[in-house]
Amino acid sequence: MGGKNKQRTKGNLRPSSSGRAAELLAKERGTVPGFIGFGTSQSDLGYIPAVQGAEEIDSLVDADFRMVLRKLSKRDITTKLKAMQEFGTMCKEREVEVVKGVLPYWPRIYCKISLDHDRRVREATQQSFEQLILKVKKHLAPYLKSIMGYWLIAQCDTYSPAASAAKVAFEKAFPSGKQPEALVFCKDEILNVLQDHLLKETPDTLSDPQTVPEEEREAKFFRILTCSLLALKKLLSMLPKREMHSLEEKLMPLLSQNKFWKYGKHSVPQVRSAFFELTSAFCQYLPEMVKAEAPRVCPAVLLSIDDSDAVVCPALWEAVLYAVTTIEDCWSHVNAKKGVLPKLWTVLREGGRGLATVIYPNLLPFISKVPPGLAEPKLEYFRTFFSSIIQGLSSERAIASPSESSAIITAFMECLRFVILQKTGEEDDQRQIHQMLIYDQLIPLTDAVLKEPRLQNGPLFYQIAETLSCWEAKAELSNDNGTDEVFKKLLSDFWGHLLKMCVLHVDTLDADEKSLFAISSMLEILQNPKRATKPNRKSLKIRFRDEDESERNTENGRLTEVRNIDSEMQADLWHSSLLRKEPLENLVCNLAELSIVYVNEQKSEQHLKFLSALLNYFSSNRVFQVLLEQGNDASSAQAESQNEMKAHHESPSVQFLYMNLITWLKEDWRKDTHFLVDVLYSVLNCCNSNDERKIILDDLTKMDLKWIIFLQIIQKACSSTTKLSLVSDWLKGDTLGERLVMLADDLCHLGLKPTAASSESPSSERWTLLSLVLSQHIKNESLIGETFVEKIIDKLQAALSKAKDLSEAGNTEPSVSFICDVASSFFSSVKGCLLMPSSEDLLLTIFQLCAQRQDAMHLTDLLVCKLKHTWMSGVSSLVRQLWSMQKQSTFLHKSALWVKNQIQSSSLDVKSLQVLISAVSDLLSKLMEADGQSGCLVGAYVEHVMPNKTEWGKLRESLSTEWMHKPLLEGRLSMNCEPLRSCVKLCGTTKLPGHLCTSALLSKTVLLVLENGIVHGNDDAERKKIDNIIAELLYSLQWIEELENPPYLLLEYHHMLEQMHITYEKFSTLSNTLSLQQTIFDRSEEHGRLWSLTMAKVIRVENTVSCEKKQLFKTTDGFLPLTEGRLHTLQCLSPFLIEEEKKELVFHCVAKLMTCTQTELSSTDGAFGCLSILNSCLNDRSIDCGHLLPGILKIIMSWKNDNEDSFLFSCNLKETSAQLLGFNIEMIRYLPLLLKYSTAPLADNEWDFIMCSMLAWLETTSENCSLYHVPLVQIFACVSCDLASALSAYFEAAAPETTENLPVNLISEWKEFFSEGIHNLLLPLLVKLTGETKNASEGPFQNSVLMSLGEALTYISKDQLLNHKLPAKFVAGQKTNLPDKLQTLLNTLSPLLLFRARPVQISVYHMLYKLMPELPKFDDEDLKSYGDEEEESALSPPAALMSVLATQELLLENILECIPVGEFAVIQPLSDEFCLVLGYLLTWKLTLAFFKAASSQLRVLYSQYLRRTKSLNKLLYHLFRLMPENPVSSGPTSEVPYIDTKTFFTEELHLDVKGTGVLSSQIPHLACSVYHITLKDLPAMVRLWWNSCEKRVFNVVDKFTSKYVSSVLSSQEITSVQNSTQLLSGMMVKARSAAREVIATYSVEDIFIELIIQLPSNYPLGSITVESGKRVGVAVQQWRNWMLQLSTYLTHQNGSIMDGLSLWKNNVDKRFEGIEDCMICFSVIHGSNYSLPKKACRTCKKKFHSACLYKWFTSSNKSTCPLCRETFF
Repeated sequence: MGGKNKQRTKGNLRPSSSGRAAELLAKERGTVPGFIGFGTSQSDLGYIPAVQGAEEIDSLVDADFRMVLRKLSKRDITTKLKAMQEFGTMCKEREVEVVKGVLPYWPRIYCKISLDHDRRVREATQQSFEQLILKVKKHLAPYLKSIMGYWLIAQCDTYSPAASAAKVAFEKAFPSGKQPEALVFCKDEILNVLQDHLLKETPDTLSDPQTVPEEEREAKFFRILTCSLLALKKLLSMLPKREMHSLEEKLMPLLSQNKFWKYGKHSVPQVRSAFFELTSAFCQYLPEMVKAEAPRVCPAVLLSIDDSDAVVCPALWEAVLYAVTTIEDCWSHVNAKKGVLPKLWTVLREGGRGLATVIYPNLLPFISKVPPGLAEPKLEYFRTFFSSIIQGLSSERAIASPSESSAIITAFMECLRFVILQKTGEEDDQRQIHQMLIYDQLIPLTDAVLKEPRLQNGPLFYQIAETLSCWEAKAELSNDNGTDEVFKKLLSDFWGHLLKMCVLHVDTLDADEKSLFAISSMLEILQNPKRATKPNRKSLKIRFRDEDESERNTENGRLTEVRNIDSEMQADLWHSSLLRKEPLENLVCNLAELSIVYVNEQKSEQHLKFLSALLNYFSSNRVFQVLLEQGNDASSAQAESQNEMKAHHESPSVQFLYMNLITWLKEDWRKDTHFLVDVLYSVLNCCNSNDERKIILDDLTKMDLKWIIFLQIIQKACSSTTKLSLVSDWLKGDTLGERLVMLADDLCHLGLKPTAASSESPSSERWTLLSLVLSQHIKNESLIGETFVEKIIDKLQAALSKAKDLSEAGNTEPSVSFICDVASSFFSSVKGCLLMPSSEDLLLTIFQLCAQRQDAMHLTDLLVCKLKHTWMSGVSSLVRQLWSMQKQSTFLHKSALWVKNQIQSSSLDVKSLQVLISAVSDLLSKLMEADGQSGCLVGAYVEHVMPNKTEWGKLRESLSTEWMHKPLLEGRLSMNCEPLRSCVKLCGTTKLPGHLCTSALLSKTVLLVLENGIVHGNDDAERKKIDNIIAELLYSLQWIEELENPPYLLLEYHHMLEQMHITYEKFSTLSNTLSLQQTIFDRSEEHGRLWSLTMAKVIRVENTVSCEKKQLFKTTDGFLPLTEGRLHTLQCLSPFLIEEEKKELVFHCVAKLMTCTQTELSSTDGAFGCLSILNSCLNDRSIDCGHLLPGILKIIMSWKNDNEDSFLFSCNLKETSAQLLGFNIEMIRYLPLLLKYSTAPLADNEWDFIMCSMLAWLETTSENCSLYHVPLVQIFACVSCDLASALSAYFEAAAPETTENLPVNLISEWKEFFSEGIHNLLLPLLVKLTGETKNASEGPFQNSVLMSLGEALTYISKDQLLNHKLPAKFVAGQKTNLPDKLQTLLNTLSPLLLFRARPVQISVYHMLYKLMPELPKFDDEDLKSYGDEEEESALSPPAALMSVLATQELLLENILECIPVGEFAVIQPLSDEFCLVLGYLLTWKLTLAFFKAASSQLRVLYSQYLRRTKSLNKLLYHLFRLMPENPVSSGPTSEVPYIDTKTFFTEELHLDVKGTGVLSSQIPHLACSVYHITLKDLPAMVRLWWNSCEKRVFNVVDKFTSKYVSSVLSSQEITSVQNSTQLLSGMMVKARSAAREVIATYSVEDIFIELIIQLPSNYPLGSITVESGKRVGVAVQQWRNWMLQLSTYLTHQNGSIMDGLSLWKNNVDKRFEGIEDCMICFSVIHGSNYSLPKKACRTCKKKFHSACLYKWFTSSNKSTCPLCRETFF
């Protein structure tokens, strides 16, 4: 087809179109071409002429339909399929008139396309046809004749979806009543089409040979043949009878054709099958015609009898049966003996060739139609027939398929019965045939089935039983003609032969066990076919006309009980005649006799099992008698005992029991005993009374038999009521009960012995036995006596209790597991079991096992799961029983008390607590399932677990008081009594305090109750209990929060609460928290302390303060008299109050202060309390009452005047009361607040009071450092130092306008006296404190003093440091140029950088940092002595610092060496590692500060020292472990999106002693800061290190530096050039920040040089490039030299660009001054040590740098002049 966009022929304006071509043709010829296809001619009725004229077509057919019809004539399958689907849709959607227009064209299309090769197209065609029919309805009538033939063929399509679619269309077109009429109407047309297809068409006429492949043509042809044959059959079946006669005439042409009859031999199975189906239809509907055509029909059908194709066979046999019944003389048209029967025998011998289920059911009707003449001689004929069947059954295919073998056997038996019922002329002949059938056929078949296990479950035995029933009925009817005798003879023959055959099977030592089992099964079925289980398949059943109705019904009884039927019921069911009973019993006795011989003499196991099976079905005294007689040949001793027994038990069965069965039962080697138990039941069945049975069983129980025997006895009793009735007395009896209790005892002890593993295997059946007797109930009664049940449960409970205490792993495992199984089945199956005290104890023990930590118990997870399942099912049963019985449960009471004891004993760790909480939660959820009483049960349970008020108090008291440190220090609480009772050390604890466990568990129960909405009892009382519990939980959590460094155990506990959702948030979502808040508030007011902090936390979470709380301070009476509780409550409330409320509070306090008497100063209700509240209110600056503050100072001064003893000035605190200490602390706290917030200026005397008091208090602090272990003394020390810090900060930051308002000499006094006084006290104090303890953690709370002390010392000035009063301290062998005082200071303070307390390290750093710039100048003197040494010289930075650094490096190497460079090492804040790393980085910060302060010449010497010690390399490696991969600062981020991200390199690091920042980010930030300074001040050394790194580290460093540091450093460098005050005469320097360039212009006289210095992207790691700008008056070579020099200076000197430029300028200046270059480095000034060329060669007089010469000699291994090559002197 033409593509739309191709190049067109000139003048062709439109693309080609087949549609348009068709239109043009119509215009030229005046017609539309018809649809041309293969097949019928034009005269045919199927042909629809093309409609004349294009106009008509337009008016008749819609354009869319026209398009679709065109597509339908295309060859492509997909096109046709889509077009057909589209056609169907259009038929459905368009108007009727539009669709009617298509009808004239439809028949032609339909007739062709309904035979299409593609099945999907055929299916779619029929579906579309259905839509067309539904739309046009009766308008289809004119076209029916042309369609109907093909429609019928379509209904017989071999593709069933297409066929069913055609049938649906046919049913939609014609209701079922009208269908025959429609076919009559089109009968002739249909027959024409079918006859054409069957006789005329070929593959080449149906498809175009040129376009369709041969395979496809043939497939289509054979399919149409098949469909046509089936369509003809369908036509016959649907036409009314009246039409049959006319049909015969029409069919004559077809039947007269040999071609038609040859279809029976066609190569394609589907065609043959269709042919035979059609033949059957002919026989059925046109019998007369068939009789006429018999010579053709009979051979065609009967001679094909051996066709073994699965498709053909069913149709063939139907045709065979129709033929032999319809055509009386059919056998005259074939040679039966040569042509038919031999083929049949072959098929039978081959077992039907896999089609037995199809062929064999037809054999009986077939042989019944074989005329007597053909079956002569009868004996041989029947012998051949039955032998062939038996032979076919033995084929592997028949044996392997149960359905096939079943069909063969059923057919055999049906035919056998048929033949035996046939009357034959001669009596002798009949006798012979009967004998042959029994002896040669039936018995061998039975034998074959017995030998083949796969056939034993077939229908043979049932068929034999049924046949026997039939013969017995005949034998019992006395007739004149003597048939009864015939059948009696027949039966006696059968039983005789059967006996012989069975004996052959049994009478051999190695008898096959399966054959013996089959014999016993057969005998059972023969004895009573109704009782035995039949095979499931129900086959066709043939009835013989002369059989009696009653006999026919024998097969209908079907019961589904197990094969081991109860012998007792046989008496009722034994309904067979004596004809069956006697021979059967004889047979059984014979076989039993044989078996007992083998058992006694050969110990044959299979014979014993066989005997057991026989006795199971035939337990009569006669059989036992036979067995006894056979066993009588025993010794005389046995005979005597036998006689004794006879006296007791006349019954042979009991004698057999005592003589034989017990012996067998006692045999230890016997693994399988269940068949012996069956024998025992057979014996019991023969007993006369239950008493007799009980005696026997009790005897057995007393004997030492294996437990499995009793287990099997009881199991069998449970599975059958009849067996249970035999042993029920024994089960309830004492003998068994006592034995079972002993068994339970033995088992429990066995499981708990250390040697449990060896005896584990046999014990499982004993556990099963226990489980069975406990949990199996019949009619709501236990199997054994109730008392014994209770005793056994007691034993189990005792055993589990022991298992709880045993700790060896593994030993208790099997025992606990078995007890668990027993208990589980007992709890779940026995009603009322849990109301026994023993079972409640057992349940409690299992619950306790589950509620404890498993690693302590050594139980596996699987076992714990099992235990949990057990106790939960037990609790479920318990709850149900409590509800129904209305009783109290001891389990719930005991378990609650046990749980209470567990949680209050402080013996749990987090995991144990978690397990316990989970167990209690599970228990409560089970209790909540109780209908109607869940609230009552849960309420009572929680009540039992909950501590009472005094117990709660004790639990709270047991919590360590370490929590007080933090709130007291921070001033959130104030105390004037000694707070610490027993200071329990928390750091080493592994068990949780009882308070935490109790509050967690109870809170979980409360949350569960609230979640499930269970309310019990009085609402308010319940509410109060819930609030109390949650309040205690919050108290616990607050306690943990207040601890300074809570141990890991408590953090784990906190995490567990969150995991289990035991949180305040969860509570607040479930319930209103107002009453809880009130509860906590009340407790805070009563007790204060931690309750007040808890209250503050709740207020913070809820974000509201209720009015009730505010009532407390509305009036003076509200909070007076102040108690500790009220004081703490007010202190904690104050941050949440609004300004007016605070003011009000302050006014109350000031009023109270003014009226305070001397005695009330230090009491809670006096000045101390009011000052505490005041301080709390002033703490956050949200209150405007600055004018009041000096007034309060005046009050304090008045107290001092009146009573100075109350002020602890310069005194020993050993005897001081806690009240006084508390009072002084609050006064000291007040003074910094006064300085901060006071608005009115202070008078001279007031300043004097503040300053003097401060110094006096500091003296007290300094004198009492031995008492810092007392908390209040410690806090006193802290606040004193804080006051000093506050004053220092005040004067340091005082603005000019502030100083104007101060008294005249105050600032000078401060600087000269007070500040000096502070530091003279504090610096020695620091040295003293740090000298006493090596790290802060030794004193419980020393850190706080060190923090405040350190903070105060950071304000020390450089001069005060240099004029220190510390004792001298020197180190032997220490090289130093420093004066003694300075060296002492360094030697004293530097080691403190190693001190394990952050405050000390930071404050020492701040002090030393002030000294660093002072130190390098002392080394300047040494510079002169270093200049001319030949080797490279080095000078150490301060030795005190370097020795500290060396120590730190050693320690740090151990910590960080395992972490790869470039990976971030997380350091835990405030750990020992943290202090070590912090000290190391601070030491380096000091070293780098020292370095920066040094001159460039000194720097060279220092850097040389660092290079030699490799300290810097170590530092850089460590830094890349300490700097984070992404050093983004977590500070407040900028709102503006385009501002650069803040990193640790852009943000300044503030090292405060009090550590206001986030501690976790301090080390990373400090590491980044050190790296930044190192890169800035020692770039050349870093560059050297970087270039020597291995590739991975090289890349890590490069990437990190480029990304985060270079940009910061470049901009700083450029900025420093721009802002440089360094003036270089004759040189101008400019910087361009955007391009990262520096331009230097050097001019001297008429020389002009311009240099451009470009910084790299990874500055300062990459080399700086120097490019030339303009140059005038300089030779090229000289110019290159200078460029190289500048590049070298900038790369190799540790300084800034300005330093490099200045060095270079000096070099050039010297060159112009006439000094010549060193001929090794081509530079006047040496690049690293800045020296001039001084060493001259005596021969050539050239001068060189000493460092260059040294390098030249060492690298060349010669001592010659580089220039003239003469020896250098």
